[in-house]
Amino acid sequence: MGDPETGEQITVMVVDDHPMWRDAVARDLDGAGFSVVATADGVAAAGRRAAATRPAVVLMDMQLPDGNGAAATAAVLDVSPDSRVLVLSASSERDDVLDAVKAGASGYLVKSASVEELLDAVRATAAGQAVFTPGLAGLVLGEYRRMSSAPADEQGPAVPKLTERETEVLRFVAKGLSAKQIATKLSLSHRTVENHVQATLRKLQLANRVELTRYAIEQGLE
Repeated sequence: MGDPETGEQITVMVVDDHPMWRDAVARDLDGAGFSVVATADGVAAAGRRAAATRPAVVLMDMQLPDGNGAAATAAVLDVSPDSRVLVLSASSERDDVLDAVKAGASGYLVKSASVEELLDAVRATAAGQAVFTPGLAGLVLGEYRRMSSAPADEQGPAVPKLTERETEVLRFVAKGLSAKQIATKLSLSHRTVENHVQATLRKLQLANRVELTRYAIEQGLE
């Protein structure tokens, strides 16, 4: 299965602590033309194997023996920032979904999804799309809207500060440059730039590039 951006085979890592389920998902992916480059059964193993293989997509369970999927997502993205994490979990609990997204997950599917739905979700995730089981996307957006509209003393922790690279990318977004143009200027891959944009959107609780551009202009970053 080719990467929508490069035409190369999409590489995937499967993180799940149940060997039979993990192996079955890996077989389904292999049979559909994806390249399963690694599997892992916990947070620590996920971080190590992501660092070694740099998969395009990571299928992530939420219940792991040495932590949870949110911690594993953060560990994976710390060592392989170009990877995109798609949670595949039996849980559709609000806190699990929000924790995963806040940790950097690009999407969230429950394990009741069909094989074809899973394969389509992996393709979409590799293409940079956010994929959610019906109903869960609304939950995430609703929470972000609630946080952004709540009084300052009810919003909880302050919005995390942007990294220097995220700020640098944001300046170019404010100038109207595309991700490919920004990638050329900063000598980065297109996917890395998109990941920085998505991380910035999550941190600032913004919905899209239009709101991101407005924010950058208001902050004097243009």
